Amino acid sequence: MTSVALGSPREASASHRTWDALRRGRLVPVLALTAIVLAVWYLACLPMNRDLPQLARVEGFANRYEVAWSLERPVLPAPHQIIGELYASTIGTRLLRETAGGLVLNPRNLLTHAWVTISATLAGFVIGVLLGIALAVAIVHVNALRRSLMPWIVASQSIPILAIAPIIIVALGSIGIVGLLPKAVISAYLSFFPVTIGMVKGLTSPDAMLLDLMRTYNASATQTFAKLRWPAAVPLLFASLKVSISISLVGAIVGELPTGAQAGIGARLLSGSYYGQTVQIWSALVMAALLAALLVALITLAERLTLKAMGTRP
Repeated sequence: MTSVALGSPREASASHRTWDALRRGRLVPVLALTAIVLAVWYLACLPMNRDLPQLARVEGFANRYEVAWSLERPVLPAPHQIIGELYASTIGTRLLRETAGGLVLNPRNLLTHAWVTISATLAGFVIGVLLGIALAVAIVHVNALRRSLMPWIVASQSIPILAIAPIIIVALGSIGIVGLLPKAVISAYLSFFPVTIGMVKGLTSPDAMLLDLMRTYNASATQTFAKLRWPAAVPLLFASLKVSISISLVGAIVGELPTGAQAGIGARLLSGSYYGQTVQIWSALVMAALLAALLVALITLAERLTLKAMGTRP
């Protein structure tokens, strides 16, 4: 007897993995927590919006909730309002528009703002990672730097980013550096710290006996670094990168606020606050969270591929 397979092998494999995850109970806690959060969110809409005049004239508990979930400018919008705004400002809006110079990105599309923020995030992330790794290598191999530089690195993160961001933007603007780079510098300022700390921990993690063994083999400092210290630091490096990419995104958004930028997630937040468009503000925040989740997922994928290539289990 022959059987007919429905769908492609890839779809069947994905379906099998999903049911396997459900069977093992991995998705149940996530779905349950999501349902609880949504329920609490919907219930909180009425008390959070109770002082708005639109609700003062409504009688009946059910009617008040119905109005609270459909306000044009609520204090706390309902989840379906945010989803609707996300759809309208992405899929429901053209990404490109025609101008005299040709096709350009449409500033009314939220994906345009997301791309501007992502560009600054990735630029700052790369700068921060390279700086963090360089500082960690220097600290591990030079005792004087370990004693003198590490306290300053830790102290640098005690300065509120909202206080230092305008200083960085004004200082770089005074020498003609504007646009992407100032936001990237702010992102790098936040993102280098976890990489530095994680790499210092990782590079110093090899056992003393293994270091003695390398000395017994008469290995140079470069060989010890390449064959022992770096492989030991890779897992901690990826753990640091996940934190670094998230706060790099925060730095890019914060960097857009003092400049009054016309594009970016920060600019979207500013315009929403100017005109009291709370649904727009919340949709921008949700987009930022989705971008952070996507970036962390990409780092996780790179981690799995790297550790698999190294012959270790993630």
